[in-house]
This record gives sequence, C-alpha cells and structure tokens, in this order.
Amino acid sequence: MRAKKRNYSRFYAIAKAKGIDLELYKDDLISEFTHGRTTSLKEMKEAEYDEMCDCLQNDRRQSELSEAYLTRRRKARSAVLNRIQRLGVDTTDFSKVNSFCLDKRIAGKPFGMLTVDELDALIPKLESMLRKPRPQRASQVIKPSTMPIYLFYRPNQLPN
Repeated sequence: MRAKKRNYSRFYAIAKAKGIDLELYKDDLISEFTHGRTTSLKEMKEAEYDEMCDCLQNDRRQSELSEAYLTRRRKARSAVLNRIQRLGVDTTDFSKVNSFCLDKRIAGKPFGMLTVDELDALIPKLESMLRKPRPQRASQVIKPSTMPIYLFYRPNQLPN
C-alpha cells in the first residue's frame, strides 16, 4: 500500500504570512518540534507537523497547552477592549470595534483576526492615545461668558 503524499503548503503559507525567513529558520523550527530527531519536513510525524503549523498560525508556544493559550488570548483581548472602550468606542457593537481596528494606524485588520502578539503590541499604542489630550467637541466646550454677571441683594436678604 502506498503512503499518501503530504502537502506542505500550509507550512509555507503560514511562514510567508508571518514573514519567517525559511532559509534561516526552517531547520531550527523542524528540529524544535521534533525534539532534535530530524530537520526534514518529510520525516516529521503528522502530529508534529500539525502542532508546528498550529503554533505558528496562532502564535502559541510549543509547550503551552491550548487552555493556557486561550487564557492568554482572552486576557490580551480584554486588555485591548478595555482601552478601546476608554477611547470612546462602543465595545458592545463589534462592527464599531472592527472598524476601529481596521484603521492602518491602529492594527490594519479586524479585531478577531489579531494574534496575541499583535494584541500585546497594540496595548502601548492605545495607552499612548489615551495619554494624548483629545480636542473636545463643540457641544462639550463650555464657553465663558463675556458679560459680567451682577448679583443684587437686599440688605435683609443676605445669603447665609
């Protein structure tokens, strides 16, 4: 019976999307996920290959359990949403959150597509935006009166 020929396009697509230089890091990545057994994609076990691709795609560490990764991702998302809310974006409406994150100056992609590392990198940017004084809207600006106000009291009606 012939062995099924494997397709490694997932690995190469993830590496290209993440900007990983395969000429430098391919052997090290494979060796790390096979615990030094091999540096060849062909000699990797199916489970090792799937774990490597999952870790690269989700920015999950190799030894990190999926529960720990989900907890780390949840905390990063919560921290970012908290800061976005303090900037005045309605975080209960994810179309508004996504449109905020889609701005190239913020993240350039929808909120749900941000990795944990991208979320962590976004926090200082949002903190900087929070520290920067924002101009008030015309409806919020209280203009001082240019005309003096005089209060007249009768001698028997002085305030206490």
